[in-house]
Amino acid sequence: MNTLEALVSLNLIGQIGSVRLGDLLKYFNSPEAIFKAKPGELSMAAGAKIAESINSFNKKLLEQDLLDARKSGIKIITFLDRDYPPALKEIPGCPIVLYVLGDITAEDRTAIGIVGSRRASFYGLSNAERFAAELSAERITIVSGMARGVDTYAHRGALKAGGRSIAVMGSGFSRIYPPENEDLAKQISLSGAVISEFSMDTAPLPSNFPRRNRLISGLSLGILITEAARNSGALITADFALEQGREVFALPGRIDSSGSVGTNALLKQGAKLVTCCQDILEELNLNQSVTEKQDDDLINYNKVCGQDEDRLYNCIGNQAIAIDELIEKASLPSNRVFSLILKLQFRKLIKELPGKQFVRN
Repeated sequence: MNTLEALVSLNLIGQIGSVRLGDLLKYFNSPEAIFKAKPGELSMAAGAKIAESINSFNKKLLEQDLLDARKSGIKIITFLDRDYPPALKEIPGCPIVLYVLGDITAEDRTAIGIVGSRRASFYGLSNAERFAAELSAERITIVSGMARGVDTYAHRGALKAGGRSIAVMGSGFSRIYPPENEDLAKQISLSGAVISEFSMDTAPLPSNFPRRNRLISGLSLGILITEAARNSGALITADFALEQGREVFALPGRIDSSGSVGTNALLKQGAKLVTCCQDILEELNLNQSVTEKQDDDLINYNKVCGQDEDRLYNCIGNQAIAIDELIEKASLPSNRVFSLILKLQFRKLIKELPGKQFVRN
């Protein structure tokens, strides 16, 4: 048994996180040495119950998990690997193993989590999508939990803007939840990553989602809650963010809306009130993240951006034009069009009408 196999086995056993593993490694030199230890030594190091679980571990479970991961194109990385997200190593009880579809890159160190109610109103959903798209246009990775509602719209906003997104699941990859987001998971993995700390066949149990929430905040510089009721799981993510030293942002909501009780309460408790993307960028000192790089490549890039922006703007007149017609007329890739639309909207040059139609402001 090598190091990877030993760590995956410990993860399959459960009850063993990075803290308890650290205690075990004080007695044993390596993860694989834990499985070679005598029952008495294990009991002294971890207690009788965990020692019994390790001694009686069925290696067929490991073989099946690794086989399922390989068949699904899932990479398994451990907290000892170089490509393990540095931000997660900072949080208490970080996962010892991550299952990854897609790639986690250095770009993802600048990330914002966007979460909220599964039963959000149009206000919460549309703002989740808008903020995700605008932050993506600033080369900020969007992290969320791929749940119904706000999470789904946050991931979609990032994808529409051609940005990166990380989805953190509360189940294994063989049990993607909710099932209707299976296609969304594939789309996210093409330009970002879907991750889980749970073994391949883990069901989406209610107890898994608070654990997932701590990873959403752990991967992020800050968390934005667009809409949350009194007992929303998004508030658990906010609590984790505070414990981990991350910023908490919230959109103000109507005082007579039950769906905004949670976000309004967060604002009373000191969360940063947000009305536009710029509020987040300023709070996290991210305003100059791109513009400070004044090398020749960036100058050329900005010239191309200007040309594309002008082309798209010239395709929009005083009569509303639908998004599909606009993409065809501009002869630009759809993700490029979405990104440019956001920039034109941000500069108040155009506005969006119902039915994804656009007109000059």
